[in-house]
Amino acid sequence: MTTPISETVLDNGLTRFQHDGWHEDKMVNEVTEPTTDEIEADARLWRNGELTATDHIPAITDHPQRAAYIAYRTALRNWPSTDSFPTTRPEL
Repeated sequence: MTTPISETVLDNGLTRFQHDGWHEDKMVNEVTEPTTDEIEADARLWRNGELTATDHIPAITDHPQRAAYIAYRTALRNWPSTDSFPTTRPEL
C-alpha cells in the first residue's frame, strides 16, 4: 500500500485520498472529544469494576491488606462526590 500524496474532503463528506495516479474515496470519522457525561460514565464504570473486583476482601478477616482495601473501597464509593472526580482515581 502506498502513502497518499494528498487528501481532499469532498462535498459528500467523503475524503478523497490520491495515490500514485489513482484515487480512493473513503468515509473518515473525525475524532471527537468525549463529553463530560461520557467521561464521568467511564469513570463510574471503572469504579464499579474496582468495587466488584474487591468485594470479597473485607470478608477475609486475616487478609494482610484488609484495612487498606476497606479504605480504598470507601474512597471509591465517595469519589464521585469529590472535587477530584473524574480526573484523579483513588489508589490502593
